[in-house]
Amino acid sequence: MDYLWTPWRYKYITEKVSEEGCVFCQIAESNDDEANLVVHRGKDNFVVLNRYPYNSGHAMVLPFRHVATLGTLGEDVAAEMMRLTQQLETTVRKLYRSEGVNVGMNIGKAAGAGVAGHIHMHVLPRWIGDSNFETVVAETRVLPEELPETWRRLRDEFRRVAP
Repeated sequence: MDYLWTPWRYKYITEKVSEEGCVFCQIAESNDDEANLVVHRGKDNFVVLNRYPYNSGHAMVLPFRHVATLGTLGEDVAAEMMRLTQQLETTVRKLYRSEGVNVGMNIGKAAGAGVAGHIHMHVLPRWIGDSNFETVVAETRVLPEELPETWRRLRDEFRRVAP
């Protein structure tokens, strides 16, 4: 059996949760989409870049309402979340020419959720061999694109195709 170690995530998963409230709720309530890296706002959900991406194009789909589990979402909210996830998958495949896409949720702290009280669906493009020696040996991610550029590209594509 092989083991993959991700020591750079240790600080992230053991860090004390902010007492200032939910970061996702703060982003949802703000009007500054560029500063908060909000790509798109739907009726009940929004798309935002991950500030600590695994790869360029790593974004998330979240409900505006603070909920901790999928079971507490209404049908309409869940349906829109899936539609936005589908659109995000299509968008990152087009813009980043990815060979695959990871889509998933970590629900609850024990499952690895960094913000355990507010569910969020991760969507990130992947390529064969996209992990390199920097990540494995130096605990450093090498990303070819800065977050403001990723935000602009994804936002522009969502504006172009979103209803």
